[in-house]
Amino acid sequence: MNVVDWLLDSDPAIRWQVLRDLTDAPDDVVATERSKVAMQGWGAQLLALQGTDGHWGRAETNPEWVSFRALLLLRDMGLHPTSDEARRAVALVRDNVTWQGSLPQDAAWHGKPLFAGEVEPCINGRVVAIGAYFGQDVQGIADRLLGEQMADGGWNCEQENGSTRGSFNTTINVLEGLLEYERATGAAHDVTAARERGQAYLLDRRMFRRLSTGEIIDPAFTHFLFPSGYHYDVLRGLDSLRSAGVAPDERVTEAIDVVEARRDADGRWPLENVHPDETVFDMNEREGRPSRWNTLRALRVARWYDRA
Repeated sequence: MNVVDWLLDSDPAIRWQVLRDLTDAPDDVVATERSKVAMQGWGAQLLALQGTDGHWGRAETNPEWVSFRALLLLRDMGLHPTSDEARRAVALVRDNVTWQGSLPQDAAWHGKPLFAGEVEPCINGRVVAIGAYFGQDVQGIADRLLGEQMADGGWNCEQENGSTRGSFNTTINVLEGLLEYERATGAAHDVTAARERGQAYLLDRRMFRRLSTGEIIDPAFTHFLFPSGYHYDVLRGLDSLRSAGVAPDERVTEAIDVVEARRDADGRWPLENVHPDETVFDMNEREGRPSRWNTLRALRVARWYDRA
């Protein structure tokens, strides 16, 4: 079985993206397959785990985090935001799920709705991503993120504690959120300019190196996980640029080589660097084994680079 056939022999959440991104299937074929995410496989199973009070994982100490991650995963799966299933699930979250901060510094957002966000840009970037994708009003959070961009073009959750430099982990979350916000609301000069500065932050650092010394910032950046949560890696960064329509140039060449080096003898990419706290649903992907999510993303990144 070749790699594309292996991907197609999978869940609708994978299949529809393979059809769109790797085979150039007609739009109606892609749409038909995408519609199955709400009714079959992983998407339907994850939706079925939501409680009537809107929560996933109500028994958890901070149940809003489980719901937050569930919506992020449904977005990654491509659950159509206007489907009845998506509207129902998101309305339950909007009306019932609130932030449950337990520390003194959490008081400012404790009890506020999930889609109101909180204070850290690494979190608010993802709130904007799911809110914009699923049709919620997140303009206030997006405006806040624009005001928090740092001089080097990045964002950093530690800014309030004195950090003066951007962070890859925070920046990738904000970039994905702003891109989703633009898609939902239309391009706006200030949002586009901020996003392009953030993309340049990644590119000028060759997607994983320090600007000052050229050293690799974190070896974990070269190992690919899914779901990503707030964590950055080279594959996530490249796929974000591809999704935003950025034309690849020589600044991504080394990162592309890193991705290619992770390919196994069968042409597939393994799941690596797993963070159990980011997992809200078992898709039968295991660390060290070939991952359909990583393989899908790596192949479309390679296609994006090769076509340029």
